[in-house]
Amino acid sequence: MSKNIKTTPTQEYNEVIATVQAYVDGLHVGSSQGVSQAFHPDAVMYGFTNGQLLGGPISNLYEFVKENGDAPAIQTRIDVLAITPTTAVVRVDMEQDAIGADYTDFHTLLKQEGRWLVIAKVYHQYGV
Repeated sequence: MSKNIKTTPTQEYNEVIATVQAYVDGLHVGSSQGVSQAFHPDAVMYGFTNGQLLGGPISNLYEFVKENGDAPAIQTRIDVLAITPTTAVVRVDMEQDAIGADYTDFHTLLKQEGRWLVIAKVYHQYGV
């Protein structure tokens, strides 16, 4: 017999969104340290920037933030696409980053020791 049980508490969604919001807030003020609060130390990122595939360690993102500064006009929407007790996938729709570009990010998060962190970022840059 199937049980009608809510498997993921709303608080888990809120914690996932708060993690990704730390990334967005860091971008807004141009703080690579703030951005890094959302990511696992071993996180990676891959995506297209200026039509070229870029990839590697998440430190590449921190360098981008250091080089390009704040994004005062940034607009974002964060959607939790899927969640389990230890994994989540989040889409970030983003307009007007520090270089004026628009993106779609997909962040994969893991929950370890009670904390959600992004382990992988895959993105697409628009308007190139």
